[in-house]
Order: sequence, then C-alpha cells, then structure tokens
Amino acid sequence: MPAVEVVILADICAVIPAYNEAASVARVAAGALDAAGCALVVDDGSTDGTAEAAAAAGARVVRHKQNRGKGAAIATGLAWARGHGYEAAVFLDGDGQHDPGEICRLVEAYRQGADIVLGSRMQSRAGMPPLRAFTNFLTSLVTSCIAGCRISDSQSGFRLLRIDTAGWMAAEAGRFESETEILIRAARRGMKIRDVPVSTIYAGEQSKIDPSADTGRFILMALRLIFIERQEVHLGKPHCTAGAGSRG
Repeated sequence: MPAVEVVILADICAVIPAYNEAASVARVAAGALDAAGCALVVDDGSTDGTAEAAAAAGARVVRHKQNRGKGAAIATGLAWARGHGYEAAVFLDGDGQHDPGEICRLVEAYRQGADIVLGSRMQSRAGMPPLRAFTNFLTSLVTSCIAGCRISDSQSGFRLLRIDTAGWMAAEAGRFESETEILIRAARRGMKIRDVPVSTIYAGEQSKIDPSADTGRFILMALRLIFIERQEVHLGKPHCTAGAGSRG
C-alpha cells in the first residue's frame, strides 16, 4: 500500500550528489521522492543547469559554488540530513546508474540494525563493462583486506548511512580520498556494514572515472591506510555481512 510505504520511509532522506547531470538528475530525484521522505540534490559546482532541473522535479537543492569533489558532497548531504532531523541518508548517483525503486532494499537492512548498507552490483554484473567489473572486484578485495571484513562492492555509490552513528563522517568526509576510505574507517570504528543486491544499470552514459588517475589514487590511499595510519585506533570489531534477501 503506497500510503504505508511513504510513512515508513518518512525518516529517510535520499541524497543525490551531482556534477553536471542536468540530463538525468530530474528523473533520479523524482524516483527518490517516490521512495523516501525527501530528496536532496547536492549540486557540486555544476555549470549545466543541474540545480534548476533538480528543483523543477521537486527536490531540495544545496549548491557548492565550485566543484569540491564527491567527498565534500557527501559531507554536505549528511550535515543537511542531520540538521533536518532525518534518521538515515540514502546516497545515489545523479546519472541514473542507481534505481530509486530499490531504496527500500537498503532501508530494510537498515531497519534490521545496520549502520551502513551498500547496494552491491556484484550479484548481477551482466550489464557491467568487463573492465569496470574487474577493477571493482580487485578494489573490493583490497578494501576488504584493509577493513578486516568482506565488502563486496566498495565502489558502489548506492549506500545508506545511519545518521546517529555517522556524525564523524559529516565532519571528515570532505578530507577522504574516496567513498572507499569511508568504508574502511567505518569498519575500523566497529560500525555494522551490510550489503544487499541491487541492479546493474549502464545505459551508455559517460563515466566520470579516470581509470589511470583513480587507480593511482586508490593505491596511494591503500598504502597510506596500511602503513602510515596502521596505528589508527580500532574502536570496535568490524561487522560486515551480505544481505540475505532475494532479488525477486
């Protein structure tokens, strides 16, 4: 029953970091509004009318005057959601690679006690470019080793964060090299991380990922966390589990 679904998700804010996504952000925002209590688009310095398209679709909009990177957009979204009294924030990309209709899958795992829920594409990779699938597998393997628990899709931007246990992220996320670093630091803090299967959607959009540069940054981040920050205090035992629900 749609009315019940809206009430259940009223404490959830969908946060959509976007940079020059005017062609797709309205569709994503509209879908998010159907699934969550609000949709917030963090326009990270776009120059193509992204903010205007998002507002026209009914989303709340916060704008960065210049491009500050996804870590900063995540921090802005978390701070806004916390300030407006939401219990959790679901992040999804503005380019249409994530299906807003699957937000409920992440929320179900959150209701069962998870602090972070990852939408994992690794159970359904049919539409994923082979190079992307391989690099995702490799980076997820390395991330799992550093974090101390299994993380199946470390590169997924489709994730839910529990606000009351993620206050440190709002303050620190802007300094992180990537979303992957957030997962590693969260695991080291003993936060409960769970993944649930979601769809793999690639419709010919131009990826903003630079394989050479991003792989280089990932390697530097991994080395830093392994060797330079290996004495970082672990505040709890990592808890990472795979979702048990079916995709059907």
